[in-house]
Amino acid sequence: MSKSAFILPAVAVAGVVGMLSIFIVDERESALVLQFSKIIDVKEEPGLGFKIPFIQQVVRYDDRILSRDIDPLEVTPLDDRRLVVDAFARYRIVDVRRFREAVGDGGIPFAESRLDSILRSRTREVLGSVSSNDILSTDRAALMLRIRNAAISEARELGIEVVDVRLKRTDLPAQNLDATFARMRAEREREAADEIARGNEAAQRVRAQADRTQVELVSDARRQAEITRGEADALSNAIFNEAFGADAEFFEFYRSLDAYRAALQGRNSSIVMSPDSDFFSYFNSVGGPVPPLGAAGQAAAAEAAQAVTAGSSSGAEAEPETDAGTDGADVGTGGDAASGASTSGVLSNGGTAGDDQPAAE
Repeated sequence: MSKSAFILPAVAVAGVVGMLSIFIVDERESALVLQFSKIIDVKEEPGLGFKIPFIQQVVRYDDRILSRDIDPLEVTPLDDRRLVVDAFARYRIVDVRRFREAVGDGGIPFAESRLDSILRSRTREVLGSVSSNDILSTDRAALMLRIRNAAISEARELGIEVVDVRLKRTDLPAQNLDATFARMRAEREREAADEIARGNEAAQRVRAQADRTQVELVSDARRQAEITRGEADALSNAIFNEAFGADAEFFEFYRSLDAYRAALQGRNSSIVMSPDSDFFSYFNSVGGPVPPLGAAGQAAAAEAAQAVTAGSSSGAEAEPETDAGTDGADVGTGGDAASGASTSGVLSNGGTAGDDQPAAE
């Protein structure tokens, strides 16, 4: 048998053994050399490493920053307002020897479960020491820093460094949402009612001020009107007094004509009274002639008589006439006009005075 028959297998075996003895450490990882589960060597720098084949084995761990999402947990702040917090953490393995001793063969999954427990307990501890308003405000960064610092010391026992802790979401529990929305709605309705009340109060003030201004303006206008009316009445009375003083007889005659015009209105007006009443003083000349009037009085009397005639000329004539040539038969009943013994007389607009009619016409 030739020597080559032994050399080639030996070289092949040596090559295989050599390949199994060499391992490469990447810059993104760290490696442990284990012999019967005991740590023989730690390889943290990138490059080639050596081990005993079939006896020693290499365990690799990621040396980069890793991310871990924490399951949503429920916390109770100081104001007893329950919140559901969703957070995540970033960490890295800084001591692979301690990490291996802490987690054993469980590796990263077992380490992450331990890290979850640490982060959940520290999150409840920190968020339970503040109010919900602090959690929902801009102070969350300080709270997250407190959670990270509290978790660092415990995570270091696992060979892990906690780089950062962040709160992603902070919500109310599903069973509390309806109650919270109802409370918020009641609060908004109360604020709306307050605003409406304040608006009504302001409206009442404006309305009261407007009513007061209206009353003041109307009162002032009435006062001015009364003053003006009084001044006008005073001026009218002064004019009448002056006219009365100038010609008293004409003034009485003019006032009588005014009384006739006021009494004999419409197309069928009647007045029943005694024929010797003073109301007929200018219709009956039996008692003596009508007192003479001055020139101004005669002109005014003519004008006033024309006005009276125009007022009663709508189909009605006033009787009896004041003509001295009449026999007085149109005034009174059952006697002559000169005796004045008649008991009733009728002054009618559109009829005749002195007929034998009942007095209740």
